[in-house]
Amino acid sequence: MINLTRIAEMSREDPKLVFTGIAQVINESLLKVCHTEMDPGKAVGIDDVTKSEYEKNLDENIANLMNRIRTKEYRSKPALRVNIPKDNGKTRPLNIYCYEDKLVQAALKKVLEAVFEPMFYDEMMGFRPKRSCHKAIGLLNRMIENNYTNYVLDCDIRGFFDHIQHEWCLKFIESRIKDPRILRLVSVMLKAGIMQGMELDPTEEGSGQGSICSPIIANIYMHYVLLWWFKERIVPELRGYAGIVIYADDFVVCFQHKDEAEKFYDRLRNRLKHFGLQIEEEKSRLIEFGRFAETNARKKGHAAETFTFLGFTHYCSKARNGKFRVKRRTSSKKFKKKLKELNIEICVRVKFQFPVKDLIDWLNNVLRGYYNYYAITDNSPMLGAFAFRVRRMLFKWLNRRSQRKSMNWVEFNEMLVKYPLVKWKLKNVYAM
Repeated sequence: MINLTRIAEMSREDPKLVFTGIAQVINESLLKVCHTEMDPGKAVGIDDVTKSEYEKNLDENIANLMNRIRTKEYRSKPALRVNIPKDNGKTRPLNIYCYEDKLVQAALKKVLEAVFEPMFYDEMMGFRPKRSCHKAIGLLNRMIENNYTNYVLDCDIRGFFDHIQHEWCLKFIESRIKDPRILRLVSVMLKAGIMQGMELDPTEEGSGQGSICSPIIANIYMHYVLLWWFKERIVPELRGYAGIVIYADDFVVCFQHKDEAEKFYDRLRNRLKHFGLQIEEEKSRLIEFGRFAETNARKKGHAAETFTFLGFTHYCSKARNGKFRVKRRTSSKKFKKKLKELNIEICVRVKFQFPVKDLIDWLNNVLRGYYNYYAITDNSPMLGAFAFRVRRMLFKWLNRRSQRKSMNWVEFNEMLVKYPLVKWKLKNVYAM
């Protein structure tokens, strides 16, 4: 019987191969594997079924689910919609699916990844094995520093996940998978509907954020809509260098010549519109960026422009030997947001009289996560500023535990000797 490993091998060996009978890999065994891998702490859907409850009659539940899939009686339940606040006052919709639907999505994700992962270009960096934000930044660095990059187009797609067109999505999947059973499961998942309060809203477009399948579906969509088109249609027509890095719906395009960058930007708008998408104009712009940007900016009487990608502000600079370098620092937006969150959290924990050791243990876990992401080449100044602000914040709230000051700076530093805050260790983005 064919398995996922063999499917991936076949897809890698023959990029034009179309799979016609691979629904058989979704069986009781695969669903049980998906169940084992499922996080037990995730929020529950509209049926309130948890992993532990589903597990009580696992064999029976899996057999029943598999029978409904085989007989085409399976229907995905509507997802519970939760709106997460964003920095700009808007909200990000998050869909919470029922446990059984998560199992089907997890199995479907494995099948789609086995077929499509081998055909994705290296520039597709989001939600893929052995790739990360840091690797995307490293690739972007090499594109700018090692090639004739003079202009950068920093782009964002407006509401990307909410505007994926179901018809196009199924056509893209059908280009490699013509098994109607797989296509039906994808369609059932996409059109499950959204439950907001007591109202059921149909989903005519979009792939809900929160769906286990959303990342691979997003990559498939971006592959055909943008990356394949750029690599196979745009680049061969250009007289100069061009490169692209994509992470989910966020992408940066490098160009040697301004006229070609501007022409691409216009064509990009039309291309995205054809597939139901729009550029977020307020977050997208074409700037001069590269080894000559600083010199040209000084001649015009202003500083060289910067752009933000994956939480870092990228700017033109020089290495110690005087050679051109792209450097980066934590974006001010992300910097301020994290400090604001920490200020609230520390305040709450101090007011609830958390023991100092527990407070520092919690804070160190937060700092480890922050440093693990932001502690990369050239970002030491922003990391130092962040650590300084956190120390002052901690001192402030510890001194408000009572009406009179709890400690002075000497006593505070002695406390940090006993309960030290973690420090960062820089990762070399050039080696990624």
